[in-house]
Amino acid sequence: MRRHWQKKPLLVRQALPGIVPPLSRDELFELAASDDVEARLISHFRGAWRLEHGPFGSDDLPGLKRREWTLLVQGVDLHDDRARTMLDRFRFIPDARLDDLMISYATDGGGVGPHFDSYDVFLLQVHGKRRWRISAQKDLALKDGLPLKVLQHFEPENEWVLEPGDMLYLPPHIAHDGVAIGECMTCSIGFRSPSASELVGQFLYHLAERGSAARLAHPDGRYRDPAQDAATRPAQLPQAMIDQIGAILARIRWDEGDVASFIGSYLSEPKAHVVFDPPEIGASIAAFTRQATRAGVRLDRKTSLLYGKRSYFINGEEHRLPSRKKWLLELADRRRLEGKRFVTLSDDWSMTALLHEWYLAGWVRIGAFA
Repeated sequence: MRRHWQKKPLLVRQALPGIVPPLSRDELFELAASDDVEARLISHFRGAWRLEHGPFGSDDLPGLKRREWTLLVQGVDLHDDRARTMLDRFRFIPDARLDDLMISYATDGGGVGPHFDSYDVFLLQVHGKRRWRISAQKDLALKDGLPLKVLQHFEPENEWVLEPGDMLYLPPHIAHDGVAIGECMTCSIGFRSPSASELVGQFLYHLAERGSAARLAHPDGRYRDPAQDAATRPAQLPQAMIDQIGAILARIRWDEGDVASFIGSYLSEPKAHVVFDPPEIGASIAAFTRQATRAGVRLDRKTSLLYGKRSYFINGEEHRLPSRKKWLLELADRRRLEGKRFVTLSDDWSMTALLHEWYLAGWVRIGAFA
């Protein structure tokens, strides 16, 4: 983190020795056929780039012997515990930044062309080999008329072949091009990096949604113009209106609590396609407590639980931290509570009731390990 994070690339040979793909090829293809999974098919047949969006049935993908095609499946950690476990290995980065794990499957020669990302990424080779070429070039102009963001000019400065277990970290805006050598699979661990315009827009919406912006801006809560003259040019914007509304907006203020509330709610909000699966037959709170005492509990792989100084945020919802908060902070940081640990905490009825509520919503699962 001190030497490389957001500073310069890092190649780690055998970062995870003996690694196997979290999903097999057939399992990945099956996942790409799901309606609630974001999947893309990129091909480069006869020198022409083509991009298609899933879902993809078994007959929609090219043959395995055909060269130069790639299947990208986004957010695999949301659908498979093995992928979620792999993603958890990167929690030395705060959860508020961690985005998802994407798996790229490619046949020989497959890739997505030389490009750059606006976010940090770890490229972990899990099957086969891939040749990576990278460059810190300043020219990031893209080719026109393509369905992909392919660099117009790419001048590689370093080149490596990654084998299973090898990993390459790239900070934002490092140009890179990965090409499969034979059949290969690569896991990409990406991080959230919202643009300034996105943050400003969402923060103002957050303030307005909670009424804090309007409350701070105008004590009367409504625009007034008692001195307005009869209009001779009704379509013209009155200067007095411009001045008064400008003054109202200038009085908008926020503090650290508003910012923390926004960040926690915004970054813990599940993506639009995420759906939680409640238990088919929910256990009563007494039965839930008995089972959790034996097996512990864990956060569902889709659940995001963050916390700040005064509040915690679960799947986009903000709540005040309870007076006895140690268990909640522990669950958020470790994403699980073993049975023995649950026993020591179970005298706190409010904790048990809250965990049971989350269990019924599909946010928490019984069993400390999947």
